[in-house]
Amino acid sequence: MMAGSKMVRFIERGLLLSGLLLLIAFSLAHIHRYVMYRAEMTRFEGNLLKPAEGRSKGGETVGGESHLGSLHQSRNTDRSLWSVQHTRLYQASLGKPAEILAVLRIPRLHLEAPVLEGTDEFTLNRGVGTIAGTSHPGRAGNIGIAGHRDGFFRPLKNINAGDVIELVTTSGTDSYAVDRVRITSPADVSVLGLKAEPSLTLVTCYPFYFVGPAPKRYIVEAYLKQ
Repeated sequence: MMAGSKMVRFIERGLLLSGLLLLIAFSLAHIHRYVMYRAEMTRFEGNLLKPAEGRSKGGETVGGESHLGSLHQSRNTDRSLWSVQHTRLYQASLGKPAEILAVLRIPRLHLEAPVLEGTDEFTLNRGVGTIAGTSHPGRAGNIGIAGHRDGFFRPLKNINAGDVIELVTTSGTDSYAVDRVRITSPADVSVLGLKAEPSLTLVTCYPFYFVGPAPKRYIVEAYLKQ
């Protein structure tokens, strides 16, 4: 009986130690991810503050500082709702270089994400990406941006009509107002077509909490504020 009790205590201590080590490893991974994310964003901000000839009026610098300095505010992106799998994929992608085209921000949802070129797995593990055949940040037209439902675009489940979406580029900040949110099929590409006015379309999979490939698409349509 005594030997059995010692064995139980030994197993309990072993499990406790294993749990503690896993908790420490998880915490260190989150810290490393945050540091690398800040490094990428700081590099982008450095480009914003560089004097540039031919920059549009909205992005002109005054006294060596750009009005885009608002990007230097504290990082508000809440990654606590990310899935474990996407967190690991994001972590694995941090060692590879990526050129940031813009930064997408939704202040009310505390969402801030780097916008990269394309929608391949590396891109969507690292940030959100521009959809082929649509316009690009800072340009006219319909800008299509895709993101993972279990990553940067998880907060979109709480977006409402009227919410403001900001796209920050080296040319300035464009603000869009959400017009509507709808659910559609993956085959419906009409959401990415040209619209009557400059627009922004965010795309992610739906439902947000679904095991396996999601069968539908969650579409956020917004128009440039005049």
